[in-house]
Amino acid sequence: MVASSGHFVLRGKRATLVGMAVACALAVQGAYAQTAEQSSSDDKTVRDTVVVTANGSQVELPADYAGGQVARGGRIGLFGNLDMMDTPFNATDYTAEFIRDQQASSVADVVQSDPAVRVSRGYGNFQELYIVRGFPVYSDDMSYNGLYGLLPRQYVAAEFLERVEVFRGANTFLNGAAPGGSGVGGSFNLVPKRASDQDITRLTVGWENHNEAYGAADVSRRFGDDRQFGVRVNFAHRDGQDSVDDEQRKLTMASIGADFRSDKFKASVDLGFQDHHIDAPRPSVTPTTSVPSAPDAATNFAQPWTYTEEHDFFGVARGEYNFTDTFKVWAATGLRKGSEHNILANPTVIDDSGDTSSYRFDNYRKDLITTSEVGVRGEFETGLVKHKMSASGSIFELNSKNSYAFSSFTGFAGNLYNPYDVAPPDANFFTGGVLLQPLTTNLTKTESAAIADIMSILDDRVFLTVGVREQRIQQYSFDYNTGDRNSSYDRSALTPVGGLLFKPWTGVSLYANYIEGLVQGAVAPVESGSTVISNSGEVFSPYRSKQYEVGAKYDHGTIGGTLAVFKITEPTTIVIGSVFSQGGEQRNQGFEFSSYGEITKGLRVLGGATYVDATTPKTTGDLYDGNQVLGIPKTSVNVGLEWDVSALHGLTVDGRVVYTSSQYADVANTLTVPSWTRLDLGARYSFTLADKLLTARLNVDNVTDKGYWAAVGGASGANYLVMGAPRTVVLSLSLDL
Repeated sequence: MVASSGHFVLRGKRATLVGMAVACALAVQGAYAQTAEQSSSDDKTVRDTVVVTANGSQVELPADYAGGQVARGGRIGLFGNLDMMDTPFNATDYTAEFIRDQQASSVADVVQSDPAVRVSRGYGNFQELYIVRGFPVYSDDMSYNGLYGLLPRQYVAAEFLERVEVFRGANTFLNGAAPGGSGVGGSFNLVPKRASDQDITRLTVGWENHNEAYGAADVSRRFGDDRQFGVRVNFAHRDGQDSVDDEQRKLTMASIGADFRSDKFKASVDLGFQDHHIDAPRPSVTPTTSVPSAPDAATNFAQPWTYTEEHDFFGVARGEYNFTDTFKVWAATGLRKGSEHNILANPTVIDDSGDTSSYRFDNYRKDLITTSEVGVRGEFETGLVKHKMSASGSIFELNSKNSYAFSSFTGFAGNLYNPYDVAPPDANFFTGGVLLQPLTTNLTKTESAAIADIMSILDDRVFLTVGVREQRIQQYSFDYNTGDRNSSYDRSALTPVGGLLFKPWTGVSLYANYIEGLVQGAVAPVESGSTVISNSGEVFSPYRSKQYEVGAKYDHGTIGGTLAVFKITEPTTIVIGSVFSQGGEQRNQGFEFSSYGEITKGLRVLGGATYVDATTPKTTGDLYDGNQVLGIPKTSVNVGLEWDVSALHGLTVDGRVVYTSSQYADVANTLTVPSWTRLDLGARYSFTLADKLLTARLNVDNVTDKGYWAAVGGASGANYLVMGAPRTVVLSLSLDL
């Protein structure tokens, strides 16, 4: 199945699942008609009415959980928004209230409270990157209102977001394969802000230590006789030096979201703009023979002539129509146009005194992304079994233009602990394309079709989920200088899902699932180390990871939690003799525990613990068999508490402790990054002045100003070190008019 002039075109076996989807829709309609006829012929039937918020809706959101920090559920791929107790998967969905109270500036700030997520950085850039269950999720593989690739690629301002939904585990069946090649261990869906039932006019001013100033406006209105039309407008601007020495940041964002809601039809359109620039951004550091001690927390070893910037415009539209209470269709489409320009110089530490060697790297990138999805869902009964059958199809296309330029790889000297400035070397030693006039170098297309059924029996106490997705991935690479095609890739795969959920008692769900992940397969290189590869250029099928998970969920109404045990295996490449093949393996297994809600009135908890044992059972030449995978801590613990101080109405204090165990910084397991613990504190006070609500917020992250290496690598198997942020003080005042 491919897209042509905005239409689906079916080719050969690509039509198989789409045909099944259409057949499914017709079967659902027939089953519904029969059920409706039977119901109408028996007017004595008495049915309990159960109101379930956003049960499978593609637009409506589940309600907040007690305490307001997380939601009762979120988007589960093509199944739409579901309650957390009704899904055989593990996810946490952070609310707008939590984002605002944490004074989060980006997605990375939001997930600092998630024990299953650790934040790193992209390879050779300043892209926020997330490690979930020991596997990376690139920021450009996050979805926006259910669609991939629409968000700014390196940094997403928190002011865009109504919710941050973190799904833990493999998810290709649910969401389709992430086009950037990550997402084996989890996925992120970011929900745009929507006009609320209450009108909002909120103005905020703020300050971050050193001299970064902040201003924001958030306006929401609903119109119409039934308030069926809504508009939400957001604007924010940051400018000044942040908590890292001499690091200057400027960010401007604006968004507008419009929606319509009626009994049968719901639709939304969201448009966003972001302009983000950082001068002298503190870079990652690559170790060689040893792991250097982390410098003082605020030390900046960036050169003053380095910078990173990105400009993005994006939009998404989504709608659903309910023909009946049990039969609906939906469609969504989106676009992003973005550009990036970077001048970087990332140091490599060459000895224990902190001496470094760096070279200049310039790059320029322009992206154009288009993506769409259609789907149908119906509910019907066959005997004692209730069915919720869904089918969907999606397409995605990325046209990426790139150019680069390096200075001499001989590099220039520096020191990690006593940084000094050098004149920028000329970036003319090794180049690709014309920097500000790049040619298309990468074209990625994905197409998929999925069909699934959620079956339930025993008054919705037992749920069985089964489904399959056919995924096609096409990748084309082109020469930076001529635009000629270098290589291409076109592979397809089927990824199934199976899930079982049982509710033995009220407030308890036991579940198990089998689900697969899928990423683009490798192309055999010309050489590997000193070995010349005999099958150079061979294209391999997509990598198929396999996940097995069992777990239990608890919902007391005011306090909830999840305990999950999982195992994920992923093929990796291996060289045997001179042959490059998919013979290696990475195996991540462990458990996750999370808890949230109100322990007692006015005392809230959010946190948990994760244990991951990530090993490589089979490697090239058996050199590293059984070793731990670099950059994956075995233990991660986050504990956060909020307390409403009864002695002073409107005052809330909060604290958070984050612990991350040691990590290996090389595949041989000879270099180790120490464990670290961070303490964050905060307070907010709400009061009225002239009948207007004011809220003052103060957050202090890394209270002890500890200098530490927060993460190792995260992309391309590299072992670069990422420093944690220094003590960061953020103060703001919000006025609700």
